[in-house]
Amino acid sequence: MDERLLAQTFVELADNLVADFDLIDFLRLLTDRCVGMLGVGAAGVLLADPKGDMRVMAASDERVRLLELFQLQNDEGPCLDCYRTGTSVTVSDLATQADRWPRFVTEALHSGYAAVQALPMRLRHEVVGALNLFRATPGEFDTVDTQIAQALADVATISLLQQRSTHRSDVLNEQLQHALDSRVLIEQAKGKLAERHNIDMEQAFTALRGYARSHNRRLSDLAQAFVNGTENLTELKR
Repeated sequence: MDERLLAQTFVELADNLVADFDLIDFLRLLTDRCVGMLGVGAAGVLLADPKGDMRVMAASDERVRLLELFQLQNDEGPCLDCYRTGTSVTVSDLATQADRWPRFVTEALHSGYAAVQALPMRLRHEVVGALNLFRATPGEFDTVDTQIAQALADVATISLLQQRSTHRSDVLNEQLQHALDSRVLIEQAKGKLAERHNIDMEQAFTALRGYARSHNRRLSDLAQAFVNGTENLTELKR
């Protein structure tokens, strides 16, 4: 465990409590750092939209994003159970859970994941989503790493629920709806960039995100400009 990176991550997550922040980039930071520090192969974040429907808001790579979408489309899996119960769900060997989640387990194993841990993103009794960690090999999840992952999820949840007005729920709903709209734009921009440069979707996202950060731009604003053609990103490096 890189203690300096861990401390930096908590600082970066807490720093988003002030000023208006890019929710999608914020959640991608969470998934990336989980993969980088906790010995897992992939991570994803599901959040509930204003209507209570779960949406994939961040994923450390394209493969796990598609698995998370599959989970939602088939309405079964550990991440959904975690959100609905507000408690963590840990499975050290997915192959043993085929009766519990038959479609999800088949798809997860096909995608190369053999173990999963879903942690609630909650503050007191309010659950807004789940942080999901995937491993390629079966085995128990480290207790200390689990505590760290839950702490990261808790800090991220506090950021999401930070009160910016007297009507916190309205603010949160507005943030989530904006993030959902931004997610659509980013997926469109990824597809357009991937086709233009003949790269995969994950490389396209990395390039967009890097350009946005180096030019101090919001990721969603850059994606919209690229999709509608007002910005060609000719300087963008793959």
